[in-house]
Amino acid sequence: MTKKFISWNVNGLRACVGKGTFYEFLQKEDPDALCLQETKLQEGQIEMDLPGYHQYWNYAEKKGYSGTAVFVKEEPLSVSYGLGIPEHDHEGRVITLEYPEYYLITEYVPNSKQELERLDYRMTWEDAFLSYVKELEKKKPVIFCGDLNVAHQEIDLKNPSSNHHNAGFTDEERGKMTALLSSGFTDTWRHFHPDTAGVYSWWSYRFRAREKNAGWRIDYFIVSDVLVPQLQDAMIYTEVFGSDHCPVGIVINQ
Repeated sequence: MTKKFISWNVNGLRACVGKGTFYEFLQKEDPDALCLQETKLQEGQIEMDLPGYHQYWNYAEKKGYSGTAVFVKEEPLSVSYGLGIPEHDHEGRVITLEYPEYYLITEYVPNSKQELERLDYRMTWEDAFLSYVKELEKKKPVIFCGDLNVAHQEIDLKNPSSNHHNAGFTDEERGKMTALLSSGFTDTWRHFHPDTAGVYSWWSYRFRAREKNAGWRIDYFIVSDVLVPQLQDAMIYTEVFGSDHCPVGIVINQ
């Protein structure tokens, strides 16, 4: 049996729904799981009409900021919110769903910001998240997805030279992604498309970037290496609007 999982940084769920594309996309793709980042919501601020889906939400304490959600057809065995580390659990960045054969995680990685003012915090987050998923892996394989706020290699963004040392393409951030993948995880899109350039998941709202396809691939599905033989496909839905990010997805045999 195959399952389709999709991830989308919606950059404000109310705004995305208001643009009319959200439900249309959900109906068309009919995913088994839809993982969201940057919902920018507090509890009770939106009522989602999602028959057939279980809904799980993690809200940031700060209003209108960050936040994640997961909508799934199959009820999980258990759900946890955050990393279990107080320093990292105020911004609603992680939800973990446990299933019999795997864990499914939505993650919204902290942006290092202009002038890299949050890069040090980002490094501690990366280490904590890697420790978290490696601990889970002792029990069963892990599938995690989301806006990881890094273009891993030069092929993953339109203008690598002018963006070197900018947030999302620093040596430090790229090094953490290399370390994560080296520890037993696979970037599913690159697994299927090792040499494909010019396919991105985020475009700045400025400079008509999307029109010019001056983008970055910073949204991912990452899986434990043991799951790679079960992968059927990896997708980037570049034609889907509603956010400055487009959805990404995988199809996997279960």
